[in-house]
Amino acid sequence: MKDFGLQLYSIRDQFTDEESTANAFKKIKEMGYSYAQTAYVYDFITPERFTELAHGAGITFCGTQCSWAKFSEDFDYMIEFNKTLGTTNIGIGGMPSEPRKSLDALKDFILEFNRLAEKFAKHGLKFTYHNHSFEFKKFDGKTIFDYLVEGLDPATTSFVLDTYWVQHGGADVRATIERLNGRIDILHLKDMEACHKYTLADGSALAAPAITEIGNGNINFKDIIPLAEKCGVKYFVVEDDRAPTVGSFDAVKKSADYILKSFIEN
Repeated sequence: MKDFGLQLYSIRDQFTDEESTANAFKKIKEMGYSYAQTAYVYDFITPERFTELAHGAGITFCGTQCSWAKFSEDFDYMIEFNKTLGTTNIGIGGMPSEPRKSLDALKDFILEFNRLAEKFAKHGLKFTYHNHSFEFKKFDGKTIFDYLVEGLDPATTSFVLDTYWVQHGGADVRATIERLNGRIDILHLKDMEACHKYTLADGSALAAPAITEIGNGNINFKDIIPLAEKCGVKYFVVEDDRAPTVGSFDAVKKSADYILKSFIEN
């Protein structure tokens, strides 16, 4: 891993106008980030100006993400948005609610995903799927994730695999990466710690998993990252879903410091 990026959802409160956008790109570059993945279409600024501010700070783009509905509402605009940013990875941040409810709805979703992916491919784009933990729920003895792996077309789609959500769903991160060998363009680096405490009915306490800065949790990145490199991952992207509530710049800087010390500078 020679460089790494940031999913801009991690600092989503920092994009309000041109000045804050320029400042955000400058700050993450100073932290050590080289590229970014978007989480939205930013309505307050043109894609051209957004790209200009990023490039001016030394940040390029490795991909974009939007809601499933956005692709139905404005398909052509999303193609132009990606081309302006200079990336070929275009995808959804999460599956809509209906396909999670039944196997028939899930199969319909996979068919539609492949249909859109084929259209994007004609424009040189690859349609990406970002997982959470609900994909490890089962229908007829197989997980939603199983159906996605088996059903999505490897020629036109790829996975944005999220380390935290794989582990949160009870799956093995390394085994999942190996299973998707050659099908992960972007790996989301997100750590997990057991810190939230809940009181059960009998009065006992249960510690539940929570998102934390890279290196502050228990996910085994020192094995995961070399394996991901071997399996063809192109972009390593930090994502911190908690922000802005924990101080977004502080959180992503801690993650960057750990990555630089553990994987880049050595």
